[in-house]
Amino acid sequence: MNTTSEHERNLAARIRSLSIERAAFETEPPERRVRRRGFPTRLALAGAVSLAACLLYRPNALERIETALARFMDDDAGVSAGGAALPVAAENAAVDEATPTPGTAAPNRGAGAPSREITGSGYVVAPDIATVFSKYEGRIVAVEVEAGYRVAAGQVLVRLDDAGARFALRGAYIAGRMAELALDARNIALVQARSSLDRAERLVQRDAMSAEALEAARTAFATAGNAVAQARQNLDKAKLDIDRAREQMEALTVRAPISGTVTRLDAHAGDTVLSREDSVRENESLLAITNTASLVIDADVAEANMALLRPGLKGEAVLDGFPDKPFAVEVAKVAPVISKEKGTVNLRLSPSSPPPGMRPAMAARVRLVVGEEAHHPSSSFEAPHGGPQDEG
Repeated sequence: MNTTSEHERNLAARIRSLSIERAAFETEPPERRVRRRGFPTRLALAGAVSLAACLLYRPNALERIETALARFMDDDAGVSAGGAALPVAAENAAVDEATPTPGTAAPNRGAGAPSREITGSGYVVAPDIATVFSKYEGRIVAVEVEAGYRVAAGQVLVRLDDAGARFALRGAYIAGRMAELALDARNIALVQARSSLDRAERLVQRDAMSAEALEAARTAFATAGNAVAQARQNLDKAKLDIDRAREQMEALTVRAPISGTVTRLDAHAGDTVLSREDSVRENESLLAITNTASLVIDADVAEANMALLRPGLKGEAVLDGFPDKPFAVEVAKVAPVISKEKGTVNLRLSPSSPPPGMRPAMAARVRLVVGEEAHHPSSSFEAPHGGPQDEG
């Protein structure tokens, strides 16, 4: 029996009309356009990863980047509305090695043992430079060379004249001749004293001369012998004076001490130059000769690489004047001290087949390889900033 009144049924209907239906407030999943708003950002991230990989000079970087982008696109297309996954493939394609800064060593992956690069900068240096002075004072009468001339050791460079040196040589010759004549006279006196001594000894044997006379003859002979010895020494001194005066005259003809190129010329005809002892500044010299056949490179690298540096380490260098002509170098010497001002260590590098126009004071950048490639002299150093090749 239904005991519900009409009033109660009406009240229940009104309550049902006022109830909140769940379906009216259910939120639909976000449209894909919301997801697409993040796509340019992720594409920029993938581009940055690609650029970082290219900067590390890896030959197969392009292939890895393409694979990463393909996976990234697949990942973007298949992400559900409830969350977004990171492009793991793009992260794996990025190389975890930092780009090396100048003067620091950077790891580099190779087919075998890992190798590292050390970079630095420096200048071309000529270790054999001769600054030419005049040994004696004089007036320049002729200059036989010009700046840029190639000269050989012993070649005449400058001719000087000194009247005092000429007179000294003539005086030395005269003194030498007088010493020769004095020696001849002393030799004659010695012969006479020897003859007198022999005669006195014969007379004494026949009791025709006293013992005192014999002793006097012996004394005269000894005196004559000493005079000869003294005259001989005087002659030797005169010859020494001649040699000194001749050497001074010959020194007025200035010759090249080494073979090389005249890189500076300050001598001019008519100038009066000082002697080497009085010339204490470089600008008082006659000229400078540089042996350009033995040029080296002095470069500074970071002190942090000290444990990796050793003579024989190979690499390459490129000159700012010839940026498209890199050439091989080898560490010849490592400086025994560190520059505390710059925090660097100086290396002397021996170049191999440098550009023909290389000159002293040219700026140079160097790259040394430590590791597997350092033991292979046949390794090619063609690109001035390229890394060692990877076999994949």
